[in-house]
Amino acid sequence: MSINPALKLLYKIIFKKKKYQEFKYKKKSEDRIKYYNSKIYEKIVNIQKIIENKKDLSFLHSGHLGDIVYSFPVIKELSKNHNCNLYIQANKPMPLVYHNHPSGKVFLDKKTIKLALPLFKNQDFLNSVNIYNNEKIDINLDIFRDIPINMRFHSIRWYSHIVGTHVNMEDPFLSAKPHNSIKNKIILVRSSRYRNEYINYKFLKNTKNLLCIGLKSEYEDIKKEVHNLEFYDCRDFLEMAEIIKASKFFLGNLCFSYSIAEGLKIPRLLESNPDFPVVYPIGSNAFDFYHQNHFEKFFDILNKWEQTTLSDRFLDSVDRGKKIFKGQ
Repeated sequence: MSINPALKLLYKIIFKKKKYQEFKYKKKSEDRIKYYNSKIYEKIVNIQKIIENKKDLSFLHSGHLGDIVYSFPVIKELSKNHNCNLYIQANKPMPLVYHNHPSGKVFLDKKTIKLALPLFKNQDFLNSVNIYNNEKIDINLDIFRDIPINMRFHSIRWYSHIVGTHVNMEDPFLSAKPHNSIKNKIILVRSSRYRNEYINYKFLKNTKNLLCIGLKSEYEDIKKEVHNLEFYDCRDFLEMAEIIKASKFFLGNLCFSYSIAEGLKIPRLLESNPDFPVVYPIGSNAFDFYHQNHFEKFFDILNKWEQTTLSDRFLDSVDRGKKIFKGQ
């Protein structure tokens, strides 16, 4: 039986397309391996040698702010046997355009770094924190952006795979004392980036005790849905951390202030971004969500959490009293 000429041509086109796709995939893989072997692996080996042979370690990071914070668990682990000094590079251009980025076209400008320095200098596992000025660097943490692998896994792991050190991600990796006067608030920060387009915050319109400590523009945007939301302009990011530390719980999307809540391990609720799942809560009293019904469910759990805990403690004490009275 003869094959229809049109169908025969179609088979040839499909076959050639498949072959081309196989060739393209193979070439891309070969280029990636060549780049890794010539540009990356030697740096990874050298980092390991430096860690094994030096007591004082200098780290470089150019941002974003949250990315710096997620490098802290690894630095904190290394600080058990090393003196760790962090340098932050200012005004490094971003290769991509970020919508409404606070530092414009750079990862971090000097103004933003100066707001972060009080918080970063407050961490006792860091021997020093300074703006980078061509100092000799042992470990350039920015290398995570150059490694040719899919980086859509938890941000802390980016740095674990650079230095070859794994950490318990349930442990706190930031410290701050509770704020003296702003206490027991539900902190709400929703960056204009990394939002989940499938959810909204309208159910919070009658909720009391909500406080936004993000950018004024973020506050004005979310206030369209949450009318009774209050705003506080933090003097720096150390005060932001103190307010979060003293809060009832934190609610927000993938942003710098969420990284603070994650680092402090306070009760927290994360609006997860389905397209960029590089952060998620690890530890107790922490949830993330993709869907509206789960959002409202977890918010309700955290909002009632303290009251439930106290009630359970009271019931436990009553039960213990009954057992003592009965001679058990």
